[in-house]
Amino acid sequence: MQNEEDNAFFEKERDRLTAEITGGFEELLSSSNTLNRKLEEVLGMTREYESIAALWQTFQELMRGQREDNDVAQEQPQGLPGTGGHVLSVKQESTGPSNQKNA
Repeated sequence: MQNEEDNAFFEKERDRLTAEITGGFEELLSSSNTLNRKLEEVLGMTREYESIAALWQTFQELMRGQREDNDVAQEQPQGLPGTGGHVLSVKQESTGPSNQKNA
């Protein structure tokens, strides 16, 4: 009788622990599936942002090139017309009035 009770207790305990382990594995599987879906979403978003990043990089390079062109063009300070700071760029020729006095 003692032996049968020990066997019944052992089987009940075994079934309880097996159910607990099975539940733990199901929860682990569910969590890993959720994590996998989230990782796929993140990877999908980074692929979408690569094209946007390339577009912004092209824009930045274009703006940097225009800024360098403007820096070269603005070596002489120029103001706005009507403010007194506007400077006209004049090409000097060899027949100008200052050259006639020296001749």
